[in-house]
Amino acid sequence: MEKNVIREALSHVTAQGDNANILESGRLRNLQIFGDEVIVDVECPSPALHIKKKLEVDILKAIHDHAYPKAKVKVNVIVAESAKEETPRLRGSELPGVKNIIAIASGKGGVGKSTVAANIAAGLAKMGFEVGLVDADIYGPSMPIMFDVPQARPLSIQVNGRGMMQPVESYGVKILSIGFFAQSNQAVVWRGPMASKALNQLIWDSYWGELDFMIVDLPPGTGDIHLSLVQSVPLTGAVIVTTPQPVSLADARKGVAMFRIPSINVPVLGLVENMSWFTPAELPENRYYIFGKDGGKYLAEELNVPLLGQIPLVQSIRESGDVGRPAVLQDGTPVAEAFMHLIRRMIEELMIRNEMLPPTEVTRITTMAGCSAVKKS
Repeated sequence: MEKNVIREALSHVTAQGDNANILESGRLRNLQIFGDEVIVDVECPSPALHIKKKLEVDILKAIHDHAYPKAKVKVNVIVAESAKEETPRLRGSELPGVKNIIAIASGKGGVGKSTVAANIAAGLAKMGFEVGLVDADIYGPSMPIMFDVPQARPLSIQVNGRGMMQPVESYGVKILSIGFFAQSNQAVVWRGPMASKALNQLIWDSYWGELDFMIVDLPPGTGDIHLSLVQSVPLTGAVIVTTPQPVSLADARKGVAMFRIPSINVPVLGLVENMSWFTPAELPENRYYIFGKDGGKYLAEELNVPLLGQIPLVQSIRESGDVGRPAVLQDGTPVAEAFMHLIRRMIEELMIRNEMLPPTEVTRITTMAGCSAVKKS
């Protein structure tokens, strides 16, 4: 076997992302022949496993198809230094055109987190801000119904030569949700990595334009989606939603603790106590504390975070969500005023946060502890 014949065969191989073959681009580091064995050292422009594997397979095929069909080929793939990072992360920088990204979270499901997120987004738009809303609850998306756009579908548009999704707009809010891509009776049965990838696409593969606020409605808990979000974009702050009952408060405490982990370090703008009391329409002065009294208030004091507001348990809030018109748009009602008070307090805390603290950094993964795929020695 001759080197020049093998080099000619390798001229048919191009690494992904390159405009020239591996010889012209300098990717071929070394080529050795020992009897019927060929050893190829090649540089790969990406650390991604599938890209490295494709480069290896292309080299094997090129030598067998264009040079020596029976050669024993060994390919050593070396990752280019320029492709290596100190620690991996999903994206990298700020989301262009978006001034503030606020996550609405809760440690527990069923506390009205999505209702609060929808009303915050609609209320901000009502105040004249440019607002985007990302429905990050991949498995239980509710924003298409809450904004009366269950049948809408995002359009594909060209932005600087790149195809991107155009968010659906309702009540002045730009919305994207996995609910726009799944049938109403279709379950989203995905593992964590697939759900995280979907969230990343909703945020980064969409044309949001200029936004004063991007509100992200997170799913319950402290799992994959939450970690993917703090890796993908620098959150300006987080708002935690709870009910007054101890079962909810215990999980809300964990939600605050997650954002305060040093490696995440996202400022908690405040806590919202939802379903604080029930007032029947015929007895407007009466308050019945069905889920307990002031639990969220006491938790806010304990954790040293602001209590942004207490939202009563009112039938019209549920009805407005079901018909797709957020309750904050019911001008002149106590419910609308409760949400507007919450929004104004959130903006106050946001202004203090932006004045006193530096911009949040994207979270980097610095350890693989807890990953079952890691072999323990």
